[in-house]
Amino acid sequence: MQTEIEKLRALIRYYEHKYYIENEPEISDSDFDALMKQLEALEASDPGPIPPDSPTQRVGGGAELGTRFQHRNPMLSLNNSYDEKDLQEFGARVHRLLEGAPVAYVTELKIDGLGVSLTYENGRFTQGLTRGDGEYGEDVTDNLRTIRSVPLRLAETDTTVPPVLEVRGEVFIPKHRLGEINTQREAEGESPFANPRNAAAGSLRLLDASITASRPLDIFVYTLNYAEGFEFATHTESLEHMWRWGLKCNPYTDCHKSIEDVQNYYQHWVEKRHELPYEVDGVVVKVNQLSEQQALGTTSKYPRWAIAYKFDAQQAITTVETIEVQVGRTGALTPVAILKPVSIAGATITNATLHNEQEIKTKDIRIGDKIVLERAGDVIPKIVEVLTADRIGDKAPFEFPDHCPACKTPVQRTEKEVAVRCVNVGCVAQLKRRIAHYASRNALQIEGLGPATITQLVDNELVGDVADLYTLEVKPLSKLERMGVPSARNLVHQIEQSKMAPAEKLLFGLGIFHVGESVAELLIANFRSIDRLSKAAQEDIESVKGIGPQIAESVSNFFSQNQTLLEKLQTAGLHCFTVEAESTQVQTSETIDDFFSGKTFVVTGSLEGMTRSEASNAIKSRGGRVTSSVTNKTDYLIAGENAGSKYAKAEELGVPILTETDFFAQL
Repeated sequence: MQTEIEKLRALIRYYEHKYYIENEPEISDSDFDALMKQLEALEASDPGPIPPDSPTQRVGGGAELGTRFQHRNPMLSLNNSYDEKDLQEFGARVHRLLEGAPVAYVTELKIDGLGVSLTYENGRFTQGLTRGDGEYGEDVTDNLRTIRSVPLRLAETDTTVPPVLEVRGEVFIPKHRLGEINTQREAEGESPFANPRNAAAGSLRLLDASITASRPLDIFVYTLNYAEGFEFATHTESLEHMWRWGLKCNPYTDCHKSIEDVQNYYQHWVEKRHELPYEVDGVVVKVNQLSEQQALGTTSKYPRWAIAYKFDAQQAITTVETIEVQVGRTGALTPVAILKPVSIAGATITNATLHNEQEIKTKDIRIGDKIVLERAGDVIPKIVEVLTADRIGDKAPFEFPDHCPACKTPVQRTEKEVAVRCVNVGCVAQLKRRIAHYASRNALQIEGLGPATITQLVDNELVGDVADLYTLEVKPLSKLERMGVPSARNLVHQIEQSKMAPAEKLLFGLGIFHVGESVAELLIANFRSIDRLSKAAQEDIESVKGIGPQIAESVSNFFSQNQTLLEKLQTAGLHCFTVEAESTQVQTSETIDDFFSGKTFVVTGSLEGMTRSEASNAIKSRGGRVTSSVTNKTDYLIAGENAGSKYAKAEELGVPILTETDFFAQL
């Protein structure tokens, strides 16, 4: 069986590389998904541990952010230049320091994302760190595993793989996907991301890796920092080897013999950058010869052999005509600036989100102010400056409402979050948003139930929650504006048809915090019906591979607080409540071990003999569960070096603690 599993893993890695690295898919998404399910089934039936570089191990549980490690070499910032004069001075300085030797330069697009380092040992991805303060970075290994363009195992083609390899790259989110993420965040009552860079940084630092997996993160690797046993003459040579090893490098890198050629490259991308699917904020210029880089050295902050030649921001000046406060389906109040229309980079901008009350106060944005507006990433309008010197008269500061603008209920402010919320579950604005989400294409897909119809249903008190949709009748519906009998009949038919929707569609449609489409599918694959999931304990939900503590808590809280709604939906006859979906889980009695079976474990600290992912897989393969938080229901804590707060928590609760030696003895 192991031979079959390894062949399947290699085949999936090949298809992942073609799709995510080379952008040349060779099979359909459905065929790829079928291969993944086949591999999951084989691994579940095999008694051996699953290696961390298996394609099935991209999504783990909770990430342990806060753990910091020292970089092999500091991750320095780049000195910035903003005009041709700065670039010429950089070239003259390099020429002088190298005593007049001819210099070749490499130019790369400066991706506006989050810098990370990736370490591979014997070809396997073992650690990922953020840039941090340049000296120490934060461990985001589990979250980086979820990025499909990060290979979990390097490719061995026409060159061998170094025993130890460290590369650096930039994690980003494509521009066109930012709108999708923000739409979902606003629907869930969360503030939208201001730009793709913030979205990438926020996604990579989430405590729950399964939420990171739902974000469309990508990466370009730009520097080979260390390769044991390898020496390269030029930066371009190292880029070529990284590409051969299966790492994704930007295709628009170029080499030049003069600073004048570098300026031409820069000017080309000033004009063409809007055509790129990702955000770039300039060009990085590097000396190509690595021996010359070493001779030039670094300052305390910057390398002397590289510079960032930044693009001008896309900005315009306009006026804030008014500020509206909108209510999301979770009650979050989001202020929006309504602007005097202005054109930036070919688009007419009429409004800009202000995110939250705090941003209005910090920037002191007032109605009637002239402001500097920027299209961040040429996508999201953002107010970057208020021209207070142009403020006419004594304009009063904007007063954020103390009552919900829709239902007039006093709003709630807490120290735990920036968002101001309407806590009235009967708020009509929230209800309209919840129904719209429930009826959306990716949820129950109820055709004909658009915003205008939803507004009439709520305003005429025909529905008080999504379950009331199933009580609607043709006659009262036909009396609504622009409805009529034929349209009413069609809507009732569509609502009736939605009763047959799969369980994962209903789960997504319920609008539970942090439960997107992929999470809904994962939960139903494990619990197989809404009824079974609604009765599951939080610990059981968290034990599902790919579900972290935030998601588990959110799901558990939702079902405990919405029993009346669930009963109404079940009474309405939704098919997926009690009818079980086909399970993709494969169970076998051959993997059960008396010591591990049925027990809950937490793994923390650094293990010498295996990674935490390998330890978790070993426990699960023997019938145990692995969670990320120590509670009074934890049976054992497995503690490696630098165990930290979880060790103290286990001692406080009296949870038995196993050393790595104890753990290996049980294995």
